[in-house]
Amino acid sequence: QVQLVESGGGLVQSGASLRLSCAAAGITLDHHAIGWFRQAPGKEREGVAEISNSHRNTYYANSVKGRFTISRDRGQNKIFLQMNSLKPEDTGVYYCAARFLIGPLDGGRMDPTAFGSWGQGTRVTVSS
Repeated sequence: QVQLVESGGGLVQSGASLRLSCAAAGITLDHHAIGWFRQAPGKEREGVAEISNSHRNTYYANSVKGRFTISRDRGQNKIFLQMNSLKPEDTGVYYCAARFLIGPLDGGRMDPTAFGSWGQGTRVTVSS
């Protein structure tokens, strides 16, 4: 059974940094791309970053490019999202998700329906 467990969310001020973690169990990360999504109140779920199974390819939404960095640690079976220069518009629940994909990312917008496994989310609140 696949389990994705997020942690690291919290309440911070604008300009601060947070590092989110996603612990994966019951899944072979070598066969999956991992993505981070977020959902703000009243808005659709938005894909913010994704990393390929090989670690070689990454994708970032324009809204976070240059501020967020996705990485993965094979040894710990964890995926991280380093978030710097946080803005109030980054507020939302952040979800880790996995999709079966061996090979490079397609570079397009992240489609939530393509991801079959999801964590429960961790809340990030950025105050102005």
